[in-house]
Amino acid sequence: MPAHKSALAFMARYGTIVGLLLMIAIFSALSPDAFPTVGNGLNVLNQASRAAIIAGGLTIAVIVGELDLSIGFAASMEGVLVTGLIVHAGLPIPVAILLVLMIGAFIGLINGLIVTKARVNSVIATLGMGTIIVGLNFAYSSGVPIVAGVPEAFLEISLGRFWGIPNNVFVMAAVLLFLWVLVERTSIGQAIQAVGGNPAAARLSGINVDGIKILGFVISGVCAALTGILLASSLGSGTTSAADSYLLTAFAAVFLGSATLRDGEFHVFGTFIGVLIIAAGFNGLAIFGAPTFYQFLFQGVILIVAVGLSSLGRVLSEE
Repeated sequence: MPAHKSALAFMARYGTIVGLLLMIAIFSALSPDAFPTVGNGLNVLNQASRAAIIAGGLTIAVIVGELDLSIGFAASMEGVLVTGLIVHAGLPIPVAILLVLMIGAFIGLINGLIVTKARVNSVIATLGMGTIIVGLNFAYSSGVPIVAGVPEAFLEISLGRFWGIPNNVFVMAAVLLFLWVLVERTSIGQAIQAVGGNPAAARLSGINVDGIKILGFVISGVCAALTGILLASSLGSGTTSAADSYLLTAFAAVFLGSATLRDGEFHVFGTFIGVLIIAAGFNGLAIFGAPTFYQFLFQGVILIVAVGLSSLGRVLSEE
């Protein structure tokens, strides 16, 4: 392979990891007393946790060949719902959480049925569903955050620590480990990858393609709901648009992940690396007091670079 193609292949596979290490090195050199500390490292992981969960669910939907644009709006609504069920309906915290997770699964199921049975393109279907969710969210809350009466036990879910490590980090680790085992070590995971790779061949081999696609949307929906719950717990309130921005973060992380260690293939571990890059970047910008608009610039650039590296990896893998 020519030298320039070897360099491109290296960047397509390892560019994200090199970028992460380089960013850590630069931030550490510029702020040795604040950035490269254990406390700040835990802070980065805590900041990354909710994004990693919603991006992990999105990864499964993307692996099966579909896109879910409803996740950010769904997470916002589910954060409002869980606080509303606890504060207004008086439900016990575990019951409210379980109901909201079931609602997340139901939204994913509806998305999956629209895409597989009605044959609506997933971008249109999930964007439409996201718009419906925004309407339902405002109908339920009237756009007013649910703040008063949120119990301390609910706040402790996100704000609590175990062995000095934020609870959110443990939840993130459990979710990502489950998703990784599901995709990489089970027969269902093999079916998920087969459907994403070649739906026609998967169908001929006896795989229920529609069922696997629906499963991908359901997992995406549940992870969005969990993110909304954790965000509401962290904020101490249910706010109508609190999680909307997670949509862009999740997609940026998923496409960054596809350019990590594999030739343009979406995978859970890569998504986690993508989330770390975004979280570390935001953290470093915050430490240096950069204005908020720099975060949007950073995330937009990251998304473009991620898609570019992912596309490059696919092209090189086919040569």
